[in-house]
Amino acid sequence: MSAITHKFDLSRYAEAIEASKLRLAAARRFEEPDRVPILLAMGGSFFCKQLGINVRDFFKDAYGSLDLQIEVQLHGLYWCFEELQDDRTGASLGIDFGPIGEAIAFDLPVDYPDDTSPWILRTMSLEEAEAKLRVIEPEDNPRVQEVYRQVDRLKEKADKLGLGLPTGGGVGIHPPLSAACGFLDVEEIMLALHDDPMLVHQVFEKMFLMFIKLKDYHDRRYGVRSTGLGLCDDHSAFISDALYRQHVMPYNMALYGRYGSKDRYLHADGPNDHHFATYADVMKLTSMDMGGFSQIENAKRDLGGKVFFSGGLNCKDLYGDFASAKPAIDHALSVGMPGGGYALAIGGETYAGVNPDTLCKAVAYAKEAGRYGKGD
Repeated sequence: MSAITHKFDLSRYAEAIEASKLRLAAARRFEEPDRVPILLAMGGSFFCKQLGINVRDFFKDAYGSLDLQIEVQLHGLYWCFEELQDDRTGASLGIDFGPIGEAIAFDLPVDYPDDTSPWILRTMSLEEAEAKLRVIEPEDNPRVQEVYRQVDRLKEKADKLGLGLPTGGGVGIHPPLSAACGFLDVEEIMLALHDDPMLVHQVFEKMFLMFIKLKDYHDRRYGVRSTGLGLCDDHSAFISDALYRQHVMPYNMALYGRYGSKDRYLHADGPNDHHFATYADVMKLTSMDMGGFSQIENAKRDLGGKVFFSGGLNCKDLYGDFASAKPAIDHALSVGMPGGGYALAIGGETYAGVNPDTLCKAVAYAKEAGRYGKGD
């Protein structure tokens, strides 16, 4: 695909966007809006499958012409607003490099398997990481600067095409535990937390400092000061809450303290049920994606009335037809809806194998089944 062929006019959906904003605002105040909000997150991989495009080509184009990245994203936006019709509150274009922020920041090798997302190659031990990894200033990091050059190119191309959409992008990494687990052996890290926690924390400190340097650089570059922060804390599912509070939470809380004065969002693939009370009562999150492998009953019990949360569905619930998905949707609505503070969602990202037709039917159904006050 060598030219941008898809057109998208965000202004056509202004009324729906405004209604979604009001609906979500009420839910975030722990009030019951007209109906439950519906938030479905999907990325380039999902839309590549719709278009018959090799996912690997999409991610490689992040370093290339950007035509494929723009075309796939425009198709995705059109499909989401025209066909899916969930409660998204805006649209933008951004460069998608895949889950390789740590590779860019620390100059690590990346593999691009056929028709899937890129992965950071695991080439060093925990001890080698402590000895070899350098925290480089973003201004002096060639791979970071390459990314921001592409971000600038994306804006130029979008402006030239008259797309009328905001653009963005940059380099960020996971918080320390998940950042380290992204390129080191996960089992080695988990065992070392028990056997040699000092070594683990020496590596975590590098992750923590790099996170701050990248975030501060991004803010400086665009002349902003972050007052809201979202963290992707995926690997916390694999440790006890006591270990989480001792070895992981202090870093996350320091990041929230620095960048999350107004909003503290956390995504965790889960199952993170054993941390829910800590998230709500100690970390004081404002919102959370509960992940696809946690139980909504536990989220409602510990987060309800304290943390606005989304989830309740797993991708596996929507691989088939709508009839097979309906029981999971009904269960999520019955547990999550009472009292507001909840949005129906697939925990985490909507994977490429999810049935698009089932998704659209699920949204249409939830708009009716998820209405508040039906029995009044």
